Amino acid sequence: MSVRTKKTYLSVLMAVSLLLALFSPLSPAAASGKESPMQSYVSAMQPGWNLGNTFDAIGGDETAWGNPRVTKEFIKEIKKQGFNSIRIPITWSGHMGGAPNYTVDPAWMDRVQQVVDWSLQEGLYVMINIHHDSWMWVNSMPTNHDAVLAQFTAVWTQVANRFKDYSSKLMFESINEPFFDGVDDATQLTLLDELNTAFFNVVRETGGGNATRPLVLPSRVTNASQIYLDSLANTIAKLNDPNLIATIHFYGFWPFSVNIAGYTKFEADTVKDIETTVDNAYNTFVSKGIPVIVGEYGLLGWDATSPDTPQDSVVPEHGEMLKFIEYFTHYAQEKNLTLMLWDNGGRFDRRTLQWNDPELYNMIMDSLKSRSSTAESDLIYVRKGAPAQDTVVHLNLNGNVLTSIKVGDYELIKGTDYELNGEDLTLKASYLAKLTESAEPGEVAVLKVQFNKGADWTFHVLYNDTPVLQNTEGTTAQFAIPTAFNGDRLATMEAVYATGGNAGPNNWTSYKEYARTFMPSYATNEIKLTTTFFNEVNDGVVILKLHFWSGATIEYTITKNGTSITGTAS
Repeated sequence: MSVRTKKTYLSVLMAVSLLLALFSPLSPAAASGKESPMQSYVSAMQPGWNLGNTFDAIGGDETAWGNPRVTKEFIKEIKKQGFNSIRIPITWSGHMGGAPNYTVDPAWMDRVQQVVDWSLQEGLYVMINIHHDSWMWVNSMPTNHDAVLAQFTAVWTQVANRFKDYSSKLMFESINEPFFDGVDDATQLTLLDELNTAFFNVVRETGGGNATRPLVLPSRVTNASQIYLDSLANTIAKLNDPNLIATIHFYGFWPFSVNIAGYTKFEADTVKDIETTVDNAYNTFVSKGIPVIVGEYGLLGWDATSPDTPQDSVVPEHGEMLKFIEYFTHYAQEKNLTLMLWDNGGRFDRRTLQWNDPELYNMIMDSLKSRSSTAESDLIYVRKGAPAQDTVVHLNLNGNVLTSIKVGDYELIKGTDYELNGEDLTLKASYLAKLTESAEPGEVAVLKVQFNKGADWTFHVLYNDTPVLQNTEGTTAQFAIPTAFNGDRLATMEAVYATGGNAGPNNWTSYKEYARTFMPSYATNEIKLTTTFFNEVNDGVVILKLHFWSGATIEYTITKNGTSITGTAS
């Protein structure tokens, strides 16, 4: 860091006064309902973004997991995209020496500092942490207590000293998603309390700006279960410091997040999970003057697909994912939680500087300002050969007003092409007939529905016929069912043995996990079954039941004999 310029005596007094105002203990005013200084700090971070799979990568430098080297221009672009904070996950393992000093590689520390500097120069709030070390060595604390604690404190001592004179817009996060091997919850919570306390003491004792620097403390595995939040609340109360922030992560209701057990839609259980998570965090911390950062959020299925995966293959179905984002953003913002989007390189392309899913980005940013409107689905099916008829789709207006519906440059005419009765949108049979006239099965139109507030909603109009699957052969290493989708899209797949019982991983349910066990490829006209699926399938006959978004259900039989697979269409 460059040497600071000298200030006049008056300027110093003013700066000290501002710091005291920012970092003073909770006052009677805060207790009376006014926002605490730390809550104001965290609110100013909204929205946030993660520089994921970069400095947290294992086995090399920041490019080891496929992302390009970070540039100053890229950091400028993150700020330009509307983000006010950046979380920089850092894995220190592989970049430090051995005991007793655990000296961090100077070049690695310098590089981290460079990106922190660039981020602060852009006016971003910055969070740095200890990341994948949590499962690489910190988790062995139950059987390697003293060595783990020594290494943990050695890393933080070096980091804290390097950044001790930095502004308060740089914060430290104790550790990412902490857990401990081979011990029960009570012991894990005791060890985490010890680890968070050691982190707090190490940083505070280095002095300088670290005496009042905002410090971010996680719950066990950064989970919002009440038992974990209560334990963290006890730690924070014990430390009795006004500049502490609680953090959790949120990847949604697990069956919906990975699309398993038939949870293909954004429904009541997923909504309840959002509300329970946010309410737990709010009631335990925010309502008592302790701010909360959701340091990572998203859906687990996102990471099962690559950036070039078509959006119609994203897990779960694209419109259902957008509804999750809209509601979670709204509900969390309403309870004063600051959100930091997890991005491993698949959300914002770091080479083209474009969003791989602009609708996702728009939904995030617009939903931070107000509710956005959605619909019961983003798929509208027109059945080939069926008589022309009106199609009714229910909208979730969320207090907004529909202003227009467009297909390219054409704006649909109310009363002629569509009607809106309350929240029921009717697309006229005559209009749908025009779209499908002389068409082949497939997507025939993309409708952009616009409202007076919030993000647009997209409808994909699909002219469909019954999908057709073909016989095929393959191996457990490579097997795909040739499929003429005929304008339809696959929602989920069941797998059961002909003799009875569920087949494949997670055999407590017949519905298999999207991407991990199966995935449609609309570009190559096939449904792929993975090695992961076959690894947990016994030899014999398995009946697959393929559920499509149009409502069609098709059975297909596979026979496994060692590594050989034979597929037979029904």
